[in-house]
Amino acid sequence: MNNKKIVVIGSINNDLVIEVDKAPVMGETVFGHNFSQIPGGKGSNQAVACARLGADVYFVGAVGDDGAGPVMIKGFTDNNVDVSGIKTVPGIPTGTAVIIVSGGDNYIAVDHGANYFVDKKQVDDAEDLIKEADMVILQLEIPYETVIYAIERCKTFGIPVMLDPAPAPKKEAHESGLLADVDMITPNEFEAFALTGIMPKTTEDAFKAAMRLSEMGVKQVVITLGENGCVYGSGKEFKHLPAVFVKDVIDTTAAGDSFTAALAVSLIEGCSLDEAVAFASKVGSITVSRKGAQPSLPYRSEL
Repeated sequence: MNNKKIVVIGSINNDLVIEVDKAPVMGETVFGHNFSQIPGGKGSNQAVACARLGADVYFVGAVGDDGAGPVMIKGFTDNNVDVSGIKTVPGIPTGTAVIIVSGGDNYIAVDHGANYFVDKKQVDDAEDLIKEADMVILQLEIPYETVIYAIERCKTFGIPVMLDPAPAPKKEAHESGLLADVDMITPNEFEAFALTGIMPKTTEDAFKAAMRLSEMGVKQVVITLGENGCVYGSGKEFKHLPAVFVKDVIDTTAAGDSFTAALAVSLIEGCSLDEAVAFASKVGSITVSRKGAQPSLPYRSEL
């Protein structure tokens, strides 16, 4: 049986990671340790995670013409991700994320770099790949207009879209009608709040936020709640799944990305939403038990 196909349209970042015992406050300098430089970016993480879980993955994105670009591309090819949709932008650096890890939590600052040059032409150039896809995954670390255009094209071709609305979207997401064409959305608490005005601090509030997203047109909603698990469903029927217990949380970087990827892979393989969410929760629990973004992403055999 041929593997299912996923097209990821999104960001590529060079992650610069440093661990600290205590996160600095404004104006404070602290000493860190275990510095590392790792391929990352939400789109990149999701693509590699999908590939490691057994899907055939095609990536549409951009790197700069600096030393980091070839390293990022090698990270894809090492994981059997098709890189034919990646362009190199002259005179622009590859996207960069500076990540401070403290006590299992992370603080991230991002320079978009070449990610903000992912354009509609690249979507058009990838049309044949998109038409053959079982699902397209998008995030919001590339230009907003490119995301909207890609969703519109997917709707035209009848290809389901999964949107990870991160970083938290601005007001235009409410007004563009964007969500009506999204088949599944996977926000965390802060992204759900940005979209709905409801902060899901409790399970009950998460149900309300999920209902609001459903009313905005999204067919299926999964709100991730960290250690409180997730709320998911469609229409007016939503459920809560507690998180998989993890004794030692090492680094939450890419946990949401691995969850989104696992959800997509499971769904296109024909699993029910209940089964897909349970599978994604297991994948996320493995990710947080390891350091780094892509190094922490599990292979299918580990599950």
